[in-house]
Amino acid sequence: MITWRPLTLADFPLLRSWLEQPFVARWWNHETSDEALDRDFGVAVRGGEPAEMYLALLSGQPFGLVQRYRIEDFPEYVTELAPIVDVPPGAMSMDYLIGEPAFTGRGLGTAMIRSMLTRSWAECPGATCFLIPVHADNRASWRALAKAGMRQVATGELEPDNPIDSRDHVIYRIDRA
Repeated sequence: MITWRPLTLADFPLLRSWLEQPFVARWWNHETSDEALDRDFGVAVRGGEPAEMYLALLSGQPFGLVQRYRIEDFPEYVTELAPIVDVPPGAMSMDYLIGEPAFTGRGLGTAMIRSMLTRSWAECPGATCFLIPVHADNRASWRALAKAGMRQVATGELEPDNPIDSRDHVIYRIDRA
């Protein structure tokens, strides 16, 4: 069973090691200096940004990260998504990764997404749906979303996380039951 705990500043060495894994770096494309980690993750960890960051644990061992947020808290993101897909009030999204190589290829991405969806429906009563854009070439990621019960609702052009990628994205959605 997957359990969760908030990401802390003390977890940044672990986060750095995950972001430097080639299979993570390919899609996340983050700088991993102390300054970059603080800029990209520290603000949220300290409560200065409305995103929530959680470590996913299996038998107490951290293996993945989920960043959960209300889309409307990021107006520039609403502006980018709106021409492609309806963004209803209360829509949420999440970014996710499995950072430990030994935990990849075991279905844990799907399990992690399902677990965070279940947790979110319980903790976020105003959440109406989740909209999750994924780069069109990241088939493993969008297959995990589909296996977690989400459906593809749109395709379109969004700014990629990695500048080597095209702007092609697929968008998956799940509504509150």
